[in-house]
Amino acid sequence: MERTSTANDLTDRLRKRLESERREIEELTACELGKLGENSLRAARNALSIIERDTEEATGKMRELLAKAWLRPLIVGLSLWLGFFGGSWATMRWLATSIQDRIETLGELDTRTEWARAMLAEIEETTWGVELMESSGERWVSLPAGTPVRPAFTMDGRPYLRLSKK
Repeated sequence: MERTSTANDLTDRLRKRLESERREIEELTACELGKLGENSLRAARNALSIIERDTEEATGKMRELLAKAWLRPLIVGLSLWLGFFGGSWATMRWLATSIQDRIETLGELDTRTEWARAMLAEIEETTWGVELMESSGERWVSLPAGTPVRPAFTMDGRPYLRLSKK
């Protein structure tokens, strides 16, 4: 017996065939999607490793630049500080020495002045106040006040006698 196909048979066969083709397409699609996923994952990992490597290189270069960037101002700052400190110290040292020398000189001058005053007092005491003077080419001697001599003239209550003309 031969069998004739009916519309239901044709529909069933088409349905089975579509179902099997659909499964085949789904399996192929799933397989291709899996391969695409693996390739995408591989490409993403590769890109990530390249980005990490480039980031590390850039970070290293930035560290070098930063090291050089703060080193120069540090050296300049230290140099300026040493210059100011050294200059100030030298100036203060010079001023202190200069002041000390002037104090010593002033002490010596005070000592000499006292010695000269003492010497002058001694001379006045031993010469009884007699002074020598020269005026307009004439030489004069002053005598102590109250001397009983007839003087040529008196000044400040002291008699003056002419010694000679020059």
